[in-house]
Amino acid sequence: MNVIIRNIPNSITCLNIASGVMAILCAFRGTEPMWGLDGYSWCWIFIGLAALADFCDGFAARLLHAYSSLGKELDSLCDLVSFGVAPAVLMFMTMSDMGLQDWTPWLVFIIPVCGALRLARFNIDDRQHFSFIGLPIPANAIFWIGYSALCLQGNDSFTQWYWFLPVILAESWLMVSPVKFFSLKFKTYGWKGNRWRWLMAATAILLVAIMGVPGLLWTIVVYLGYSLLDIAAPE
Repeated sequence: MNVIIRNIPNSITCLNIASGVMAILCAFRGTEPMWGLDGYSWCWIFIGLAALADFCDGFAARLLHAYSSLGKELDSLCDLVSFGVAPAVLMFMTMSDMGLQDWTPWLVFIIPVCGALRLARFNIDDRQHFSFIGLPIPANAIFWIGYSALCLQGNDSFTQWYWFLPVILAESWLMVSPVKFFSLKFKTYGWKGNRWRWLMAATAILLVAIMGVPGLLWTIVVYLGYSLLDIAAPE
């Protein structure tokens, strides 16, 4: 029984990578209809499910006191697929479907490279228990879901190299940067100590309600802004 309990978080983590692989496969389907939606929509959904599994495995580990070195390494490997490779494939297919035949779509290789560096650093950095140094890789994936949706709505300017190049460089740099981001995990649910988390949750709901899926892009931009304000004026 103890063996089963210890492996519950790892099993949830495996759902993370399974969802990430499904996201990649769905991205390759592009605008083709499948299961009532198009491939891109399912890609967004599966990345979202991977993010949910990523949250739940940590919650289960804390609840069951089932921490392990295996779980830590497994989590990073799964995150790289779901939040590094999957959004890169998503953006490559989005750019290609927008009719770009030049080198612009190939810039996506930067996303998983910086994602891998960010995860490797996280695993050996004991300063990131209550906050993050560099943009968390799940937030990176959420940003690219919003960017992809914005492009697919017909906003051609976002697919041009003079816009996409600085965005992908900035977003990827944030993952390996020294910028501090507050954790979105609640330990208590009161306002004290959670001001920025509650503001972030309310802002995310508002942006998605008003803008739809593209609101996820601006949610991560706001997350950066709130984190910088949190550093400037800590509670």
